[in-house]
Amino acid sequence: MPQPQETEYVLHRRFDRMGRLVGDEVMKRLFNTHVMVIGLGGVGSWAAESLARSGVGKLTIIDFDEICITNANRQLHALQGLVGKKKAEVMGERLRKINPQNTVTVIPEFYNAENSEMMLSHKPDYIVDAIDNLTAKTHLLATCRERGIKVITSGGSAAKMDPLRIKKADLADTYVDPMAAQVRKMLRQKYDFPEKNFGIPCIFSDETPIQPVELKYDNGQGFKCVCPKGQNDLHSCDSRNVIWGTASYVTGAFGLAMASHIVNEIHAQVWAEAKA
Repeated sequence: MPQPQETEYVLHRRFDRMGRLVGDEVMKRLFNTHVMVIGLGGVGSWAAESLARSGVGKLTIIDFDEICITNANRQLHALQGLVGKKKAEVMGERLRKINPQNTVTVIPEFYNAENSEMMLSHKPDYIVDAIDNLTAKTHLLATCRERGIKVITSGGSAAKMDPLRIKKADLADTYVDPMAAQVRKMLRQKYDFPEKNFGIPCIFSDETPIQPVELKYDNGQGFKCVCPKGQNDLHSCDSRNVIWGTASYVTGAFGLAMASHIVNEIHAQVWAEAKA
C-alpha cells in the first residue's frame, strides 16, 4: 500500500521558537501530522489555535454552530462584527493566517452517528474531542476506540475558576468532574466499555463546580436564548438544564492542555525512534 507523501520540511521563521524547543525532527513530524478538532467552543478553539501555532501541518476543524455574542468571554473567534458567522469557517480563516502553509479543512457540520463516516474518512492521526453534547461525544469516543484512532477528550470546563486544578488522566480514572462521570456511565452502558483503563486520555478539573449566579440584566427576565438564528434541534440553549458560568482562562487552559498532549506525544515518539 503506498505511503502518504510527506510535506517537504523547511522550517519557516514563524516556527523558529518552537523549533528551538523541540528540534528539526520533531518539527518535521508536526508538519506532517493531521489533527482533527471537533467542537470549536471555549476549549476547542484554543486547542486548534495552539496546534496551528505549534506547527501541526494539517488541521480539520468541525463545528456546526454560529458565533453568538455570549461566546465573547471565552472563544477565540468571537469578535466584533462576526456574530452569526459559522465558527468553523471563521476559525479556518484565522488558522490559515497563523500559518499560510497549513492545510485547513473546514466542516461546518454537527458530529453525530449519521455523518461520522464522512468526517472520519479524512483519516486524522489524532482527534481532539471538545464536544459538549453527550450523545455525540460518547459516539465519537466509542468509534475512535473501535477503529484505533488516537483521541484526547475534554471533561467539563464550565463552572470552574482555578486553572491550576486541571489534570490529565485516563477517562476511567477522572473524578469530581460531573461531565466525565456521565460520559463514563454512557460508554459502559451503551458501548460496553470496561470498568477501568479506557485508553482515552482526558483533560479534567478536580475543582467542585460552582453554581451559576442569577443575574439582573434584561429587566430581570433571566436567561433567554440570543443565538443568531434562534434555537436548533441539535444542541440548543433550551435543552440544557443549567447554563453554567465560564472563564476563558479555564476553558482555554483545557484546550492548551489538549494541544500539549498531542505535541508532547509526537515529541516522545520521535526521540524514542531516534534512540532505537
